[in-house]
Parts: sequence; C-alpha cells; structure tokens
Amino acid sequence: MWLIDQMAERHIQEAMEKGELSGLPGEGKPLVLDDDSQVPAELRASFRLLKNAGYLPPELEIRREGLELVDLLDQLDPEDQQAAEYRRKLRAIELQLQKSGQSTAFLHHGRYGDQAVGKLHGDGN
Repeated sequence: MWLIDQMAERHIQEAMEKGELSGLPGEGKPLVLDDDSQVPAELRASFRLLKNAGYLPPELEIRREGLELVDLLDQLDPEDQQAAEYRRKLRAIELQLQKSGQSTAFLHHGRYGDQAVGKLHGDGN
C-alpha cells in the first residue's frame, strides 16, 4: 500500500472513532456508482471531474440540445415562426448525429409514439 493510501486510511479510521462520519446523508444506503466500465481507465478521473462540474462530452451535449429542441417544439404552435427556426436547428442536429453514426430515434420516439398510441385508441391524432 502506498504511503498516501496509508495516511488516508488512518484519517478515515480516526474520523470513524470520533464519530465524525455518523449521521451523514445517505448513511446506511448503498452507493450509487456510475457505470464507467466503457470509459478507458486513464480517462475516468477526468471524465468524472468534468461531469461533476456540469460539463458533458460533445456527443452527449448535442443529444441534450436536440432533446431541448424537441421539448420546445412540443410546446409551440407548428405554424409559429420560432417553431420553424427550431425545426431547422433540430434537422441540423439530426444530420450531425447521423454523420457521426449515432441514432436519432430518441428525438422522435415521444412524438411519433404518442401519435401511434392515440391512433390505436381511436383518438384520431
């Protein structure tokens, strides 16, 4: 064991003996760990730091932007000029995702799924 590991263990043990680690939020509950098994080991720490700071990798950021546009479009009248601009931006995102080999199905699932369910139930949507 490295010296730094030994020092950390000693500090943890001392804190436990003093009761400083009792009554903390989440005590007695299982840890919720991110599945980072697909991330190379040398990148895990930096990805975790970026995630904790609120940053997303570019491939996830564009997906988030697409989902935001879908939500905005669902709230607007389809004839609205702003809706037309959002549709153009969404189409550009779709093309970018397709070009990088990513699926765009997640952008349409809700809209088309809701329409299909409505037709099946005879709502006439």
